[in-house]
Amino acid sequence: MTNTLTMGSRRERRGREAGTTRRRARPARPPWEEPPTAVGRTAKGLTLGTTLAVIMVPLWIIVLTSFSTPGAVNRAGGLVIWPDGLSIETYRQMLSDPTVVTALMVSLGITVVGTAVSMAVSVLCAYGLSRSRSLGHRFILMLLIVTMFVGGGLIPSFLVVTGLGGYGQWWALILPGAVSVFNILVLRAFYQDTSSELIDAARMDGAGDWRILWSVVLPTSRAVTAVTALFYAVGYWNSFFNVMLYMPTDSQKWPLQYVLLTYVNRGNGLPGSVNSGFGSAHAQTAPLSLQMAVVVLTLVPLVIVYPFVQKHLRTGVLTGAIKG
Repeated sequence: MTNTLTMGSRRERRGREAGTTRRRARPARPPWEEPPTAVGRTAKGLTLGTTLAVIMVPLWIIVLTSFSTPGAVNRAGGLVIWPDGLSIETYRQMLSDPTVVTALMVSLGITVVGTAVSMAVSVLCAYGLSRSRSLGHRFILMLLIVTMFVGGGLIPSFLVVTGLGGYGQWWALILPGAVSVFNILVLRAFYQDTSSELIDAARMDGAGDWRILWSVVLPTSRAVTAVTALFYAVGYWNSFFNVMLYMPTDSQKWPLQYVLLTYVNRGNGLPGSVNSGFGSAHAQTAPLSLQMAVVVLTLVPLVIVYPFVQKHLRTGVLTGAIKG
């Protein structure tokens, strides 16, 4: 009995000591930082809650409207705020539309190819400019910086692309905006801070510039590479203006964003679309539900990709801002 009580008291003592250790391990508040007041905590909570509501409420309304029936949309007088008569008929008919499916494939292809081209050019350019002994790197760097502030304008760009035969061609949706000088400068700042000891050790082992870039520089710059690729991908995915310039009549080459523009802003069907009769008396889905469903469809790929890049986003953006 005595042994049992002794072991119990030891356990209690160890528990108290562990709790004391955890409390001591907590970082102390800096002496210049005042403890938060009730007003401050309330203001922070209200600010965060308001920000969250501003972001989530429109998204909730869009998703809910896309799943609503024509009767629910009519009863709500437009956008649906509370669930009423949910249905997936809108998505079923939208995905059965060959124009929407083709536009989705076009957007995915443009995003993948465009991001690959942009990253290849940006990484190679940034690495070349980061090497102080590269030929003419200062002159080329100055030219790139000038293009950030001085541009030819829309009409000269259109004349150059059409003069090269880009009107109605796929590459006209990628190459005119393939490179961002800002992204090149951010990558260059990272590459300049790569440990010189690693590069020297690689050169002593017989590695050339291509090998150093692939095996030394890129693995140590994964955060900024992931963030830059995300920026390029989002830009290509959301792009529709080049379509208006270079292929406004060929609906088989329209990306999803231009389909969204046609459905939402113009309120009419697409050439060759099986859903061109939306809005008629016999339609099974409301036009507004269809518009919101296309909006949701454009958001899904970004929602899927973001969690894989999110862990690099904060590191890449903050470090790039400090080093840049």
